[in-house]
Amino acid sequence: MKKKSHQLMGLFFSLMLLFLAGCGHSSHAGSEEKKKNSDKVIEIGYQKFGTLNFLKAQKSLEKKLEPKGYKVKWTEFPGGPQLLEALNVGSLDFGHTGEAPPIFAQAAKAPLVYVANEPPNPKGEAILVPKGSNIKSVKDLKGKKIALNKGSNVHYLLVKALEKAGVQYKDIQTAFLPPADARAAFEKREVDAWVIWDPFLAEAQRTTGAKILQDGTDLVNNREFFLASDQFAKDHKDIINIILKEVQSAEKWVSGNKKEAAKFLAPQLGMDEKTLELVLQRRTYGLEKINQKVASDQQDIADQFLDLKLIPNEIKVKDALPQQ
Repeated sequence: MKKKSHQLMGLFFSLMLLFLAGCGHSSHAGSEEKKKNSDKVIEIGYQKFGTLNFLKAQKSLEKKLEPKGYKVKWTEFPGGPQLLEALNVGSLDFGHTGEAPPIFAQAAKAPLVYVANEPPNPKGEAILVPKGSNIKSVKDLKGKKIALNKGSNVHYLLVKALEKAGVQYKDIQTAFLPPADARAAFEKREVDAWVIWDPFLAEAQRTTGAKILQDGTDLVNNREFFLASDQFAKDHKDIINIILKEVQSAEKWVSGNKKEAAKFLAPQLGMDEKTLELVLQRRTYGLEKINQKVASDQQDIADQFLDLKLIPNEIKVKDALPQQ
């Protein structure tokens, strides 16, 4: 009887080991399958306005990628610095920002690659002052409090505008705020000026009577860049090419159909058509490969930010250019 009992116990433990081994294999297989499925989801970051926003609303990119088995997950960010931080920690594969955020991100060792850019759009950002303000020129900003999104395109605009006016950067007060918070502070007169980009710029002009003190004309390029994580750029060149082709098609359509584009985007963005028409009228269109001139302009920004101690270390923009 005792011998039979030992045999039954041995059989029980053998079955348990087989069961646990099966569970382990099933769990491992499930984990592998989950990873495989996640690899087929492209994480794209976008901002309040831009060609990627149009692609998201139109769903044209999903149509192109579906036959290849890919899905797209879109995540909105208040500005380029926040978007590139997500790319830095691996939460994004692809996104768009202005010219300054990649400089800060590269200085922070973010694994990013420039993949394309839009033409200069200097009128798409500006230094605003409230209606009735006694600030009449950039020189008057000395000692004033200025709201801006730290590390964004407008950060560079402010630097260049002050430089041209002979005002030192250390002689102003900066309030680093994302667009929504900056607008609230601007309307409450908690700041004296606000450096901002479209469509927030156009919306503030139309709804608050804010005046442009200085836009980017003759100061900055204000290019829009498309960037990817370095791993995504290495592993998915074909997907990046598809995305860029869709961006190019969208750019072409919007440039020839501004009123229709404004009407289409208005409900998507929660903004009125007239504001978006103003934005679309003054922006530039097209898609270009990163060339030496663009890389050199980016390096100039990086060098000036280093001189002002806005970034902690020297960077070489060429290290983040696409591999030929």
